[in-house]
Amino acid sequence: MKKIKTPHSFHIPVMGLSFTIDSPVKVAQYGISSVISIVDDFLVERMREHYCNKFNFKFEPISTRSIDYRAERITAYLNLIDKIVREKFNELKNSLFTKGSELEKYFDMLPSYSELKQKFNDLVENNFSINELQAWIKENLSVGSIDVNIMTKLDKDNYKKKEKLPAEFKDAHAALRGFAKSNLTSSIILSAGINPRLYSYIANFDDFYPDETGNIKKKIVVKVSDYRSALIQGKFFAKKGLWVSEYRIESGLNCGGHAFATDGFLMGPILEEFKNNRTELIKQTHEILQASLLKQNRFVPKKPLDVKFTAQGGVGTSEEHEFLLEHYNLDSIGWGTPFLLVPDATTVDKHTRELLVKAKEKDLYLSNISPLGVPFSSLRTNTKDAAKHKLIKQGKPGSSCPKKYLISDTKFSDLPICTASKKYQKMELDELKLENLSNDEYKKRYTKIVDKTCLCLGLASSALIANNLKPESKEAGVSVCPGPNLAYFSDTFSLREMIDHIYGRANIMFRKDRPNMFVKELNLYIDYLNNKISEVKKPFSNKDMDYFIKFANNLEEGINYYKSLFSNIKSKFQDIKLNILNELDNLEMEIKNINYELIPIDKNYQSKTYKKAINL
Repeated sequence: MKKIKTPHSFHIPVMGLSFTIDSPVKVAQYGISSVISIVDDFLVERMREHYCNKFNFKFEPISTRSIDYRAERITAYLNLIDKIVREKFNELKNSLFTKGSELEKYFDMLPSYSELKQKFNDLVENNFSINELQAWIKENLSVGSIDVNIMTKLDKDNYKKKEKLPAEFKDAHAALRGFAKSNLTSSIILSAGINPRLYSYIANFDDFYPDETGNIKKKIVVKVSDYRSALIQGKFFAKKGLWVSEYRIESGLNCGGHAFATDGFLMGPILEEFKNNRTELIKQTHEILQASLLKQNRFVPKKPLDVKFTAQGGVGTSEEHEFLLEHYNLDSIGWGTPFLLVPDATTVDKHTRELLVKAKEKDLYLSNISPLGVPFSSLRTNTKDAAKHKLIKQGKPGSSCPKKYLISDTKFSDLPICTASKKYQKMELDELKLENLSNDEYKKRYTKIVDKTCLCLGLASSALIANNLKPESKEAGVSVCPGPNLAYFSDTFSLREMIDHIYGRANIMFRKDRPNMFVKELNLYIDYLNNKISEVKKPFSNKDMDYFIKFANNLEEGINYYKSLFSNIKSKFQDIKLNILNELDNLEMEIKNINYELIPIDKNYQSKTYKKAINL
């Protein structure tokens, strides 16, 4: 097993706005890293008040009258979480030889191959003195990282008395500043694509630069779905004198939350490309970094700084976990969706957690409910959608849009508005009535318009309900964003039970029909392609044909990769290898049928990809 520097070989990624809003308070003292969303400063402020009351700290509210209230709220909350975690961690380290103590729990949950665990056991067995053990513990134990997440495109302009504020007061800029000014020594995870202005703004804060020992207090992590994106972003930051300390590779579809699908490029081949090119990626970015830091008269590291490569998206068994670490030489694996069922790790209200426990494959789907227009993993029985459908039946579709984090559409106004808002949907529906559509087409377009959900409220409300705090709006309901992997976990679990499952000490998944994570993602991509094809009128334009065929060809290349991979694996998946290979054969036939049924509008259409497809 791969030796790791951090205590654990897994991390808990960001989930929604509220589900990991306080996860560090629950898990960081055990060396487990997790990620807080800092999109919603109103939720952050409510949670800060909650925890100040819980731990008897003085709470001084930060009013919206302060011009920089968003950044100030985020800084104050992160500092509070850091303080609570440090106190808990210190208590843990001082609980030596107390039976059933937090320290005992810390070591019990570590993987068996942990050098830290092995060293501690050796010290205990060799009867080291209490003072020597305490000194070793204080020197060697580490707390889990309190990381934060920003969706880079959620960066709307803000106004004061109708006057537009400077760029640094844009949503993502202010959130980043809130993190930068905090006491944390941790990472910011940047997701949802490149925002050049935001990326450049990071260069204003010294904490993101390496000190003379090569340490970086606040690290940059980019969430990517392919190698090219990693290289582009790594170089962009290096030109600013900034180092990307982690490339977090995420499945395009086999994950929770917003799904940023590739054009049929699958996770296995993508991880292989990272594995084969990571040395070159580090070399190129290091050289650019050196030149930039030299120009800025800053410390210039002679050797490349530390960099991690991690992956997440659909992992569900210890065998998959170990395989990803070993075969692709990864540093950590993200376990997201399963932790929604762990009250010791995430914050989910009781009713929503019960819905998640009962959820089957049919209940988990890639929806169109996000106002951003990006596919969104959702649970069909979520209470926010139930409230939405009730309003639709009453002839009152849309949300009041109190928070405006997801405003993006300028079709009807100079300033962007949210497609889930009452205002936007009324204008869209008024326009729709004038188009003289058939009943079927009208219903289809109507449903697409009113399907949008206020995720700002829906993804934040669970933490308020779970902590018995007053709702932010009369628009009740919880949106939840699990990945497809949830269907194979059917109970709630303790933190210890989930970690034992991750490390293969126990099995909490009782269904035997769960597909391998790579096969599941492939199935999701085939469904995604079929849906794309069904949305386009036939016969297809040359542009549509090129897209569909290239997509299918990428999937087929992925299948060929997997066939070779699983045929040659010697130490993993032996009991399911034959089933995996049979499933790959069946899915390959599905893709060939898709290619065969594609009919171009241009009878003379003869692209190379089309010729290849029809001759498969």
